[in-house]
Amino acid sequence: MVNPKVLKEVVRSYSYVLTWMSISISVILFNKWLLAFSGFPYPIALTSWHMLFCSTIGFLCVRVFRVVKSHNMTTEAYVRRVLPIGLLYAASLWLSNASYLYLSVSFIQMTKSLMPGLVYASGVLLGTEKFSRGVTANMMLIAFGVVVCAMGELNLVMKGLITQLSALCFEAARLTLVQILINSQGLNMNPLQSLYYISPACLGCLLVPFALVELGPLRADNSLVFYPSVFLANAMAAFVLNLAVFLLIGKTSALTMNIAGVIKDWMLIFFSFSLFHAPVTALNLAGYAFCCSGVAIYNYHKLQLIRAKAALSTSKDTEKGGPGGASPGQIASAASLSHSDSGGVGANGRKDGYDSSYRSKDDILSQIRELQAEMAKVEGRGSDQPINKSN
Repeated sequence: MVNPKVLKEVVRSYSYVLTWMSISISVILFNKWLLAFSGFPYPIALTSWHMLFCSTIGFLCVRVFRVVKSHNMTTEAYVRRVLPIGLLYAASLWLSNASYLYLSVSFIQMTKSLMPGLVYASGVLLGTEKFSRGVTANMMLIAFGVVVCAMGELNLVMKGLITQLSALCFEAARLTLVQILINSQGLNMNPLQSLYYISPACLGCLLVPFALVELGPLRADNSLVFYPSVFLANAMAAFVLNLAVFLLIGKTSALTMNIAGVIKDWMLIFFSFSLFHAPVTALNLAGYAFCCSGVAIYNYHKLQLIRAKAALSTSKDTEKGGPGGASPGQIASAASLSHSDSGGVGANGRKDGYDSSYRSKDDILSQIRELQAEMAKVEGRGSDQPINKSN
């Protein structure tokens, strides 16, 4: 019989996944329709409107209603830590939205398979990742799959491809800089704090290309029809998507989001074909399936590396003992718990009449390692069924 608590957590986790997938798909299709079919081919203007809306929401939540606290960042710290991220984010959003003018939604999603490789390359260049021949080979295989997708794309526009690849490169650099300039400094931000700090910097960076590239054509466009309700709904959808991303990662895990992202991309390929009649060839699908396999292998090895580091750290803390690690009594207690789970040890910590308090340190540490292996197996099963995690 299924445990009601486990069932409740599984249902809750998958509801978060479905909510994020639905909002993400809606925003992508909304942007595609707005830029390519509604008669508003101005990606910088649309992105600037999003950032203006998000900046306003962030200011209201932090400064007016005080829903979340401010980090009270100095001007120098803001320029040094936030402004570079805002610049890269502005370029990424501008170019990714601009690619909708030239490429189909399905092909754009296929190119996003390159993101793990680009983030890895950016991390190696900026010192947050170590070079690995195995990982590099895996990234090359993913890149080969994207090349196959491009070969099968019937409506491939080279300008759109260059625009999309540039957007991915800027996004990869942004994610790496967030790790260096924000997370490593202990400035972890929730979505509202991120909107408050990063959106104004992004908006300021977008105003320059908007004035140089789109302002003149936008003023001269006599056929432009502006519907405020449509743009308000589009901005609200983008804002809700930010909250949904945080909710998904905070209540499940980043791995769950990666797996759900693959499913979402396949759904977007179907919707792009159904709604916008974008042609999808067998070569497209074969190349993308190859990409998905490469991304799955990369995520698996990344997860194993994280678990190995966590186990090593736990083992070191255990061997140290004292205030910074586990005491001998705690080690013996943990060893007893390990065997009581398997039914071999009673509540008094004895097994076959042998008192665990007289065991050698090596024997106890060996049992601790067995306990860690059992915990790793439990975590492996947990990744198949996401459970609720507190922030």
